Amino acid sequence: MDLFTSENTSIQLELPGADILYYPLFLKKENANQLYNILINTIQWQQDDIKVFGKTYKQPRLTALYANNSKTYSYSNITMKPIPFTEELLMIKSSVENISSKKFTTCLLNLYRDGKDSNGWHADNEKELGPEPTIASVSLGEERWFHFKHKTKNLKQKINLQHGSLLLMQGKTQENWLHQIPKSKKIINPRINLTFRSIE
Repeated sequence: MDLFTSENTSIQLELPGADILYYPLFLKKENANQLYNILINTIQWQQDDIKVFGKTYKQPRLTALYANNSKTYSYSNITMKPIPFTEELLMIKSSVENISSKKFTTCLLNLYRDGKDSNGWHADNEKELGPEPTIASVSLGEERWFHFKHKTKNLKQKINLQHGSLLLMQGKTQENWLHQIPKSKKIINPRINLTFRSIE
């Protein structure tokens, strides 16, 4: 089954000190719909606790970690243990690898249940990802705004990540830029985000 479009034209985001490509038509719409329905119902979603200024809160989204190895992934004082890749995740991973010419071992999935779920300012720069990591982010479901903010300069940018799209962040992007998914009062439908990365 050919899930992926032949119209994989990329848009280069013009951000200094970053290498970011956006593929709005990564997945065919009908297949994006099918994958969304499968993943939202079959992924082993969990909600971890996070500590902010000494207080413990429920993380404002659900997450899951899948991989082809047993390497854990840690961020925000959370350590996740991976589950073996499913057939659907392997299929998506293969196509992402073809486009990016990178190999990925791990996928951190996020489920934003509605507009109240979010992800604060951060960079994917954990030591287990190595220098200049490539992060490949596939979006399914509700469109959400993805914000960028430069770490030292007064520069900001945002992009609306649409259903079935791929955002590829490479090079020094994580070194120079932060990103977030802000809350939204308008959003009522869920969004699934698959972030492929390599943990050796």
